[in-house]
Amino acid sequence: MSKKFHIKKGDLVQVNAGEDRGKQGKVLEMIPDKQRAIVEGINLVSKHTKPNATHPQGGIIKKEAPIHISNLNVVDPVTGKPTKVGRRRNAEGKLVRYAKKSGQELK
Repeated sequence: MSKKFHIKKGDLVQVNAGEDRGKQGKVLEMIPDKQRAIVEGINLVSKHTKPNATHPQGGIIKKEAPIHISNLNVVDPVTGKPTKVGRRRNAEGKLVRYAKKSGQELK
């Protein structure tokens, strides 16, 4: 059984708790079984790597770590502020997500 979340891959989200509070970024990947998401430029950690084909020099690289989805809010496409997400049927009868602040449909 797959659980539905208020955020999806590709959404612009804002962090509402933690070290990166107030920052915005795009969701790169969802991890549904752990209820976490990887967001571009958020929750960066230092990863020590050995030299290999992709990083011939090796060394320390900055990488995004997963963040719990309860610490993320979808950004309203109209106002640019965090908003809650609702679901409703559109004209074709398809269930779509919308921003509760502006009523705008989310992709």
